[in-house]
Amino acid sequence: MNLRSLLVLPLALPLMLAGCGAGDSGERSDHAPANGDPEFEALQQRGEEVMGVDQFASVHQFDILPDGGRIELQHGDGDPDAVETIRRHLQEIEAAFAEGDFSAPARVHDEEVPGTAVMAARKDHIRYVYSPLPRGGELRIQTSDPEAMEAIRAFIAYQREDHRAGGHDHGGMDHGGANHGGTNHGGS
Repeated sequence: MNLRSLLVLPLALPLMLAGCGAGDSGERSDHAPANGDPEFEALQQRGEEVMGVDQFASVHQFDILPDGGRIELQHGDGDPDAVETIRRHLQEIEAAFAEGDFSAPARVHDEEVPGTAVMAARKDHIRYVYSPLPRGGELRIQTSDPEAMEAIRAFIAYQREDHRAGGHDHGGMDHGGANHGGTNHGGS
């Protein structure tokens, strides 16, 4: 055994044992968080029911952009069925949001999501644009209306926090019309 092995073994052993599922009843998802937060697990379960994909196997990202915001949802391992389900879901909410229907996020979060009442009222001032991504898709939310912009930013910030997701606030930055489609800002 060399010196490197002696240094790595104490670090790797706890991780290997944790991966063995010691004490696991087999009832929890392989992707369930170790902290056992029942509120977050309930949110993830409602998300799976509404979106159709395992939320613990998917990655959300919520970005605030100069012209509004961006919701990205991708499946962690790119399972083709899950990717298709994500794309279908994002296309469905693109149409629903354009009509002022925010019932899907209300069901996921078990409450009215901040910003959605104004977004519904200002629907004629907001543009929703779906685009596919390699393992899912994104929904851009765009406006030049100040009241709608404030609502979109509240909506995106709430989603990011409640989903414990990644994302960035580029709201004050001028990207010169740069397309953020598929950009991974390092969130997970």
